[in-house]
Amino acid sequence: MADTLEFNEIYQEVKGSMNDGRLRLSRQGVIFKNSKTGKVDNIQASELAEGVWRRVALGHGLKLLTKNGHVYKYDGFRESEFDKLSDFFKAHYRLELAEKDLCVKGWNWGTVRFGGQLLSFDIGEQPVFEIPLSNVSQCTTGKNEVTLEFHQNDDAEVSLMEVRFYVPPTQEDGVDPVEAFAQNVLSKADVIQATGDAICIFRELQCLTPRGRYDIRIYPTFLHLHGKTFDYKIPYTTVLRLFLLPHKDQRQMFFVISLDPPIKQGQTRYHFLILLFSKDEDISLTLNMNEEEVEKRFEGRLTKNMSGSLYEMVSRVMKALVNRKITVPGNFQGHSGAQCITCSYKASSGLLYPLERGFIYVHKPPVHIRFDEISFVNFARGTTTTRSFDFEIETKQGTQYTFSSIEREEYGKLFDFVNAKKLNIKNRGLKEGMKQSYDEYADSDEDQHDAYLERMKEEGKIREENANDSSDGSGEETDESFNPGEEDDDVAEEFDSNASASSSSGDGDSDRDEKKPAKKAKIVKDRKPRKKQPESKKGKDPNAPKRPMSAYMLWLNANRERIKSDHPGISITDLSKKAGELWKAMSKERKEEWDRKAEDARRDYEKAMKEYSVGSKSESSKAERSKKKKKKQEKQMKGKVEKKGASSKSLSSSKSSAKSMSESFKSKEFVSSDESSSGESKKEDSEEEGAASPPPSSEESASGSD
Repeated sequence: MADTLEFNEIYQEVKGSMNDGRLRLSRQGVIFKNSKTGKVDNIQASELAEGVWRRVALGHGLKLLTKNGHVYKYDGFRESEFDKLSDFFKAHYRLELAEKDLCVKGWNWGTVRFGGQLLSFDIGEQPVFEIPLSNVSQCTTGKNEVTLEFHQNDDAEVSLMEVRFYVPPTQEDGVDPVEAFAQNVLSKADVIQATGDAICIFRELQCLTPRGRYDIRIYPTFLHLHGKTFDYKIPYTTVLRLFLLPHKDQRQMFFVISLDPPIKQGQTRYHFLILLFSKDEDISLTLNMNEEEVEKRFEGRLTKNMSGSLYEMVSRVMKALVNRKITVPGNFQGHSGAQCITCSYKASSGLLYPLERGFIYVHKPPVHIRFDEISFVNFARGTTTTRSFDFEIETKQGTQYTFSSIEREEYGKLFDFVNAKKLNIKNRGLKEGMKQSYDEYADSDEDQHDAYLERMKEEGKIREENANDSSDGSGEETDESFNPGEEDDDVAEEFDSNASASSSSGDGDSDRDEKKPAKKAKIVKDRKPRKKQPESKKGKDPNAPKRPMSAYMLWLNANRERIKSDHPGISITDLSKKAGELWKAMSKERKEEWDRKAEDARRDYEKAMKEYSVGSKSESSKAERSKKKKKKQEKQMKGKVEKKGASSKSLSSSKSSAKSMSESFKSKEFVSSDESSSGESKKEDSEEEGAASPPPSSEESASGSD
């Protein structure tokens, strides 16, 4: 027989709720680990007093009773596992695993039996229901009646809050059955009564959750938080873990107490009690016990008189009373040297502490995640800025936690920490296998054909060819129109004609207006000539040969109607998917037939394209020759205009010489016109010196002739 038995997906009944976990039976005892909280229940083999096998709602269950009165219930077993468990109990625990069925008669009249911490309501020898007395929060009595009130269970959708028992009067003198019933309940119930003096009191401690300042009274079995508005009594049995965490500013300390079940205030549940201390605050503490009692109870962990930092005294006292280790940050050190990382969780800023066996976030809301419940972690880019990133954690139960706005300088430290703890990093595998996945997609493109992707590729190739054709045509036009030598000549001639026009004008205002284009002409001369934009974008030639279809498209066109007839009413999208599946399933020999057809179509297309390109080239050469001829005619016309302008200039110079000979015989009209023209010629001279215009004498003679 095996020395151990292990069962997964076993449910433990705790205060009315079913917590799943793993159950392990060994020679030493029974161990159950809660999957949600990680809490471990260890029952020594020597403490077991009775084992009961019975049918319950979740299959079959196992109830274990210990010698000190504790009861443990585990459900989720299969009926076939009874023999295996029974043999194991006989061999290793020397116990008979008794079979007992619950009474389902539906009667409400029976006998109440108190056994250890369990109240059992029986009808005859069969139990109807059982109540763990540790679930009782209050017990009140009335005339022939006892009322039990229970702690509210947050994990259950429906909670039992109250049960009333009718206790008939008896004829025995001096014994009240109602009071006897209530005393049996209260002796085992979880009813906290502050009897006696506190061991010590810490005054006005700053508490972050629940928020406020509280006096903490330390009693032997529970912790009492006394504030201005609320009071909380926390049994030490509900304390799950203790944490002592340094603040990022290195001047403060967090002391975190993890609670299960949590403390309640209305509908609010506090799973963590967080105290904030200043490192500079010291205290001298005297315990309300004599030295012998302190030595006997705490075995040297505490002394009657102690002094030191306030956070050290509180953590030391709590550690001794709760008898649990205090968890502190491990060897992680962030970019700034602190043992934590600043981040945000649910729109609130806080601190994330990487521990040796998990992560804890403080403070609003506090979150503790163990490594053994993490499925994977993920490093994601920040949603608002590239200066930060997000750290995502997903648990095996499917719960996701996202810690955002982490500075990117912390990435290397956090990644190394997660990698050293051998946590599964989700996006690391994606980066390493990126190239391989793309290669796989490329290989499988032929096997699993995508009709939409094929059509998009064809249209993209056509657009690319059209863009290349239009760019080639626009390039030829700009090459023809762009000639640096001719451009310079045109600018110079344009300037000369402007100068002559301005000199021939008789008005000073018009002269100034005509000089402005001359200045612009100089600027244009220095600029680089612009390329002419194509008048209209070259579209697709309807006479051009159509591109050949692929083997898949040829097969699809030939079989489209057959697919429609086989699947009446099929949509276009579903038809494409179905065709892709059929093509993928087709044998290689049948595909080769369509590949040959596609190859023949490609050859025909190439032949047609050669014939089409020869014809298009002859047409384009004719168009180019007509453009050159037209341009040559425009230049000839321009040359004739320039010659005519030169002859008029020579005629005006001869007239000016004759005019100078007969200057003394001018009339009044000629004198006035000559003065104005001479003034204009002076202005023209000053303008034409910088523009390299013809000699001023010719200009003066031209103005004089007018």
